[in-house]
Amino acid sequence: MVYNWGMRLGIFLIAPCLPDRSPGTVLAQTVDAVAAAEAAGFDDAWIAEHHFMTYGVCPSATVLAGVALGRTTRIAVGTAVATLSTRHPVALAEQAAVLHHASGGRFLLGVGRGGPWRDLEVFGTGLPRFERGFAEGLDLLCTALSRPEVAADGEFFRFRPVPMMPPARLRPLVACTSADTVRLTAERGLPMLLGMHIDDAEKAAMIEEYGRYAAAPSVPAASDGLDGLGVSGHVAAVMAHVADSTAAAVRELRAEMPRWLEPGLAGYVRVDGAGPVRTDPASYVERLCAIHPVGSPEHCVEVMRATAGATGLRHLILMVQGTARHERTLENIARLGAEVLPRLHGHSSTIPQGRGTRPGTG
Repeated sequence: MVYNWGMRLGIFLIAPCLPDRSPGTVLAQTVDAVAAAEAAGFDDAWIAEHHFMTYGVCPSATVLAGVALGRTTRIAVGTAVATLSTRHPVALAEQAAVLHHASGGRFLLGVGRGGPWRDLEVFGTGLPRFERGFAEGLDLLCTALSRPEVAADGEFFRFRPVPMMPPARLRPLVACTSADTVRLTAERGLPMLLGMHIDDAEKAAMIEEYGRYAAAPSVPAASDGLDGLGVSGHVAAVMAHVADSTAAAVRELRAEMPRWLEPGLAGYVRVDGAGPVRTDPASYVERLCAIHPVGSPEHCVEVMRATAGATGLRHLILMVQGTARHERTLENIARLGAEVLPRLHGHSSTIPQGRGTRPGTG
């Protein structure tokens, strides 16, 4: 079987903060990473959003995306993701429209449901918005991003018609981690963002599930930059860390990642007071190294080609801040740009029928 890889590759920035680092410095360095990704030839950069934790110290992905767009001229910049459960959908649509117009169409909007975290209490949206308000919020957001006027008469949002100013025609990407969200997203014809925690088989299963419910895109995508890239414009986040050898890359992440993962993940505190989520950092690092492009340049290329072959995905965003050390992040971006991207951008190759599995698995 002949594959024309023609992949779209971006970077995914969590903005993790080591205990001895200043969060403000980490944010500034995250913008530097976007500029470095543009210089390295990446197509886009995506910024994560977290509240009240060092796992990621950017509480507003839209704000930081605006700063990054101002620092760059070519690369698209998106949110991965802006959390709908803690904000008003129309306010988010307004912010997206501003960034879209001011950047010349380089802004990409990713949204997600979020979790049952203490953020819901702080921002006053409450647990009901998380438990049953996501569909209503997503529909309102899509309306505000596709029509000149918007109104609402639902459980969580009620207001008379108002004009959208400035208007913009954008199609959001939706983070999907559950079957319910996959179905909701598919029925609206929106593309999915698949997370780092799942492997190729799980990605393929979610894409297959999406296909059972898929509708035509509900919002024209004239400038969202996500179409024509494999399966319905879906995007997947993967850990990517390159070194001279695969053993060296894995060894480095084993040593570095738990230093920021362990205190960072403790920030996921439930709104019901049940305490932080318990995740073993070492086990998580082992899984990421096993299923993602972590290794030599050649290994990284093979792994991403295998992901494309197994899933049909043609748009990957690479989490490049595995060590949480800025100098190493910049080196990682530069090496990925020089030694990996050219072999996936528009490259044609042949994979035997029946293959498409992870390299080394038969």
